[in-house]
Amino acid sequence: MLDRYASALIKPAVSRLARVLARSGLGANQITLAGFAVGVVAFILIANNLYWTGIAAIFLSRILDALDGAVARLSQPTDRGAFLDIALDFLFYASMPLAFALAEPARNALAAATLLAAFIGTGSSFLAFAVLAAKRGLHSAEYPDKSFYFLGGLTEATETLACFAAMCVWPQHFAVLAYVFAALCAATIGTRIWWGWRMFA
Repeated sequence: MLDRYASALIKPAVSRLARVLARSGLGANQITLAGFAVGVVAFILIANNLYWTGIAAIFLSRILDALDGAVARLSQPTDRGAFLDIALDFLFYASMPLAFALAEPARNALAAATLLAAFIGTGSSFLAFAVLAAKRGLHSAEYPDKSFYFLGGLTEATETLACFAAMCVWPQHFAVLAYVFAALCAATIGTRIWWGWRMFA
């Protein structure tokens, strides 16, 4: 819901930094892998109750995720790069509830499992729509720079990162935050299924 506004806000800074990275010889795929590696560090930190450093690693990982696409657009975006980016993004997002479950298994495990199930729903509805949209040659007017049809919703990357940050700031309330966000994800799943059903009629 907020991604297009967040993207517009950070786009000038991301574009400038992307030009610097491109001139240095760094490729988009290298940045994608670096972002995922930092995400793995965030997972390890949170699983060991190091929440504040975990927040820093989460946001660094997502900054790199924003940069890889910007660097790719300065040269020639590839299907291989787009595949790597989305696959590693989904692995990163799935790792965060697992990290909180490992940090406090007795208190967090069920809520983490609920949130992971919700993420499967948002991810599968997102990718299923993108596959069929590509088959029909459809493109998103709201996200023209994406390599595939980017179907929004109530819980996009911006909202998810805000939720992860809140969980790190108030880890004792992880379960409540996870259940609330899972409910918001359920609303996103419902709207995506409804939109897909109408679009592909």
